[in-house]
Amino acid sequence: MTLQNFARAALLSSALLTVTVPLYAQDAPKPAPEMQAVLDKLAALGSKPFSTLTVPEARTQASPADAAHAVQWDKRVSSNPEAKVTTKDIAIPSKEGGLGARVYIPSGEGPFPVVVYYHGGGWVVADINVYDGAPRAISLGARAIVVSVEYRHAPEHKFPAAHDDAWTAYKWVVENIHELNGNADKIAVAGESAGGNLAANVALMAKKMKTNQPVYQLLVYPVAGNDMNTASYKENADAKPLGKADMEWFVKNTVSSMDDAKDPRINLNGRSDLTGVAPATVILAQIDPLRSDGETYAAKLKDAGVTVDLKTYDGVTHEFFGMGKVVPQAKEALDLAVADLTSAFNKAK
Repeated sequence: MTLQNFARAALLSSALLTVTVPLYAQDAPKPAPEMQAVLDKLAALGSKPFSTLTVPEARTQASPADAAHAVQWDKRVSSNPEAKVTTKDIAIPSKEGGLGARVYIPSGEGPFPVVVYYHGGGWVVADINVYDGAPRAISLGARAIVVSVEYRHAPEHKFPAAHDDAWTAYKWVVENIHELNGNADKIAVAGESAGGNLAANVALMAKKMKTNQPVYQLLVYPVAGNDMNTASYKENADAKPLGKADMEWFVKNTVSSMDDAKDPRINLNGRSDLTGVAPATVILAQIDPLRSDGETYAAKLKDAGVTVDLKTYDGVTHEFFGMGKVVPQAKEALDLAVADLTSAFNKAK
């Protein structure tokens, strides 16, 4: 081959490589500096993609919350005033045994409004200890009792075990929260990621059962669909701490068969019964495969006549919401959630 032909072949090869690089990989947004600091700390703590781990490994590795706490420690950021919120661990009765829950109680006389909160973790990992930042901050800011609910995890307890537990816990809170100085007539549901899906389902179930409906729902990057080829899945396929392969891992461990992913409790975006459900705040992260899920669900709620406050925060990833001490966008998101919840409680009779 002549030098001229070799150069031509090299250029052709380069062009072919350029064409085959996915556009979303080139266009993927970059984390803001404070968010990147948390991701760097998470890597330093040895955290690996969920898709590469066994379930026991995934449950015991460092979490994004651990990384945020480490950054907070490095920066000597005080845990007050949120740390002054009183907590009480309780057991909620259920047919399958007691469900653990942590009750966050603000200072004051009450009776207080109530938020039933469901943690994230893809229905597989994490617990109420990992997800402490958001319910604590909400309790302080909204001057509300927050009941952070534990539920059965997959793969030991496949879908719909977590959804059944979420509803059981909500019913118990409605019937018993007065004993903890809470007002069940001013009750909201909230959740992050898989927990956002649970919160949305509880709101819909309360409407269907014509029982005490929540006055508001706070949905933070909720799992709301079963389509993993949306714009945000493509754009953030390799995002950390949650990418497309990780979501596939969570779904595989949660369902008994892939047909379960079509169930309306998972595929909220396929539902047609949204009219009359509680108003919602939907908080999303730009660098998150689930962003399109939340955008679609917010649009469907609006189309059904439901009042929705939708906000996407740039420069942050999945799991940012509870990091208000070290990530400015998380503080902004928490302030928005508190303002909307407080407004809903004030309007409730």
